[in-house]
Amino acid sequence: MTSRVTAPLGRSMARIGLTPNLVTIIGATGVVVSALYFYPRGQLYAGSVVITVFALFDMLDGAVARAGNSASAFGAFLDSTLDRVADAAILAGLLWWFIGEGDDPLLAGLTLFCLITGFMVSYVKARAEGLGVNCDVGVAERTERLVVILVAVGLSEMGVPYILAGGLWLLAVMSLTTVLQRLVETRARLNDPDPADAAEAGDVGGEA
Repeated sequence: MTSRVTAPLGRSMARIGLTPNLVTIIGATGVVVSALYFYPRGQLYAGSVVITVFALFDMLDGAVARAGNSASAFGAFLDSTLDRVADAAILAGLLWWFIGEGDDPLLAGLTLFCLITGFMVSYVKARAEGLGVNCDVGVAERTERLVVILVAVGLSEMGVPYILAGGLWLLAVMSLTTVLQRLVETRARLNDPDPADAAEAGDVGGEA
């Protein structure tokens, strides 16, 4: 279903000369700049809308790669790396707001916790793959984490009560649960290795 939308867009971008890596860089840069510009100023709804646009644009890099038959290992590496930068910028911008004009130490601490556990979700997967096992499990991969935080932040400025605090608590629980799930899964696979894991672990360009 998703490919029916992304494939034509990918072909169009490939025709005008956009490369998958350029799409990745534009999308990630847009997210970082938007998050660090809008959120610290308290423009939570506008920031969430602009970030969503760039995040969706960034997700088209795979479609562009397929359209131009230009997928590469470095492209997957670059995409995964810049995804981490973009995710960190979203939470950093929100943290900046909470310790500044937002003046909410509790939510600032919760945002910092989400930032750390979000990195851990990705790190545990990457470390497991480095040891030769696949660890693609958990309730909160990147897409789920982005949806939770962007919806919560965006709706908070529209007057929905408790949505921002609730979204952050949900994100914190989901991220921590995913870290624990991946630790347990990695331990199980290392103790009882499956030959298929070695092949699956080579795919490091997916969501984390």
